[in-house]
Amino acid sequence: MKGLVYRGPADVEVREVPDPGPPDDDGAVVRVSAAGICGSDLHIYRGDAFSADTGFCLGHEAVGRVTAVGCRVREVAVGDRVLVPASVGCTSCPPCRTGWVTRCERRTGTLDTFYGLHAGLPGSQAELLAVPYADANLVLLPDGISDAAAVVLTDNAPTAWYGARRAGIRPGETVAVIGLGAVGLMAVQSALVMGAARVLALDPLPERRRRAADLGAVPLTGSPDPKSELRAATGGHGPDVVIEAVGADATIDLAIRAVRHAGRVSIVGVTHNRAFPMHLQLVQVKELDLAIGLASMQREIPALLALCAQGRLSPEQVVTHHLPLADGSVAYRRYAARADGIGKIILHPGR
Repeated sequence: MKGLVYRGPADVEVREVPDPGPPDDDGAVVRVSAAGICGSDLHIYRGDAFSADTGFCLGHEAVGRVTAVGCRVREVAVGDRVLVPASVGCTSCPPCRTGWVTRCERRTGTLDTFYGLHAGLPGSQAELLAVPYADANLVLLPDGISDAAAVVLTDNAPTAWYGARRAGIRPGETVAVIGLGAVGLMAVQSALVMGAARVLALDPLPERRRRAADLGAVPLTGSPDPKSELRAATGGHGPDVVIEAVGADATIDLAIRAVRHAGRVSIVGVTHNRAFPMHLQLVQVKELDLAIGLASMQREIPALLALCAQGRLSPEQVVTHHLPLADGSVAYRRYAARADGIGKIILHPGR
């Protein structure tokens, strides 16, 4: 099969790689019809990899049809159209049985709980994807959900919903979203569904702010002093909630400084910093609630599918580009450069 292989920093290439089979009797194989490029994939592409491995397929967002199943798989069958949640759990431990797959007791550590981070669990930007513990890690797709929407539902939408949910958004509140990639734009949608009266949208790229405005947010200007702009937009108090969807020190610090007294900050941007210089005294004096974590996609997806079915969420609206898998290296270069109004890219192995 063909797969988009990570060879080192800023070096990805479509290559022939061996076809996978089911990992074991609990696993399955999915023929990928659409695979997303996520902002966290750029960490690997830029050289901030999660492991020292090279030569493996990237990606953790996929939609397709099941082509093979192990003998113990019960919930999916060959021919089923499925989405592959980005997070990976088992079928049997207590956390996984309730959807908390990032707490899986059998697959411990970040590298074991997401596809496409190392050679041991190759990723979804390929023609075929091996899925461990298929009953826990595949979700049957209703006919009304497009491939574009389903790809966003594998990771970006659940991560955004998780962040908004942990922020405890209440009807009538003002929410600020920092970072308007796919997760940030889905956080805009999520906050509005949860009853936010206003969503203030921050990002240095004007095209991203325009997309947020199209979704119902109030875009700020991209001022070099975003804290002052946030305060000015909220009568000097700051927003009730800030959702941080970047993961950078500067944006996390901005969220803490800009939110109102006794406000809530929810951090869902992927961060690699193990020594963030938090102004803990400021957090204490402001009486802030902080939430940070990685979403268990399986726990969030059922609610999102129901909201999509009712027309209350539109994940496909964050997708800007569809490209064949063969153009994968070009797609990464354009995405890393934020060129041509790039937002969410979906790769199609069959094109």
